[in-house]
Amino acid sequence: MPQQGTIRAGMGGWIFEAWDRTFYPADLPKKRQLEFASRQVSTIEINATYYRGQAPATLAKWAAEAPDGFVYALKGNRFVTNRKVLAEAGGSLDKFFAQDVSVLGAKLGPILWQFAPTKRFEPDDFEAFLELLPTSSNGVPLRHALEVRHDSFKVPEFVELAARYNAAIVYADHFTYPAIADVTADFAYLRLQTGDDSIPTAYAPEALARWAGIAGSLARGDVPDGLPLAHPQRPVAKTPRDVFIFFIHEGKARAPHAAMAFMDLVSPRQ
Repeated sequence: MPQQGTIRAGMGGWIFEAWDRTFYPADLPKKRQLEFASRQVSTIEINATYYRGQAPATLAKWAAEAPDGFVYALKGNRFVTNRKVLAEAGGSLDKFFAQDVSVLGAKLGPILWQFAPTKRFEPDDFEAFLELLPTSSNGVPLRHALEVRHDSFKVPEFVELAARYNAAIVYADHFTYPAIADVTADFAYLRLQTGDDSIPTAYAPEALARWAGIAGSLARGDVPDGLPLAHPQRPVAKTPRDVFIFFIHEGKARAPHAAMAFMDLVSPRQ
């Protein structure tokens, strides 16, 4: 068994006007931006799937343009999560997976299910939702991450539920969203959202070093010290796990640079 899982860092998407000036070479055609971005960072979180389904040909194109070892995270469709009764999301889930995410093959990473800040934790309904999530698509294993944004989720019962279904609770470094660092899956998913465009790497060097240390602890199977837990008494097996880090939202103009600087800390380029 490896000593630790794979740590990957990236940003949300690859199309952003500011990156034409701060990230991409001036002479790079826009149609080659994904090809370039996927060779500078090791993962990208795709937001387009939150709004609409993608044609299999589009997914296949994304897979072909990224190098071996690169992994996409897909944001689950909003019609799945933006509803009063999650147990009734079956039809929307079927439509989401009808786009055949398995086309991405080994480049398919976690699927991020993002819930509105107004969505409260209702245990029975949330478990009914977790029961609906498929574990594979056409033979390709599926991993699910849960980004909850209401304080009612900061309870042991939510942690136990997520762990029962091997769903990762997204750790949000955010100004207002709840921070839940409990490890509940065989991978970890962190969204770092308090960057600053005035800093060349979005996060200051000492902050990046801290997050690199946290990622290393998670990858080795530890629960990092100093992060808030909703269920601190719950034992967690020390098992190596993959770690996904995304620099999102604030400091977006420098998000690619943050991901590259972060990866230089955890796995220096040769």
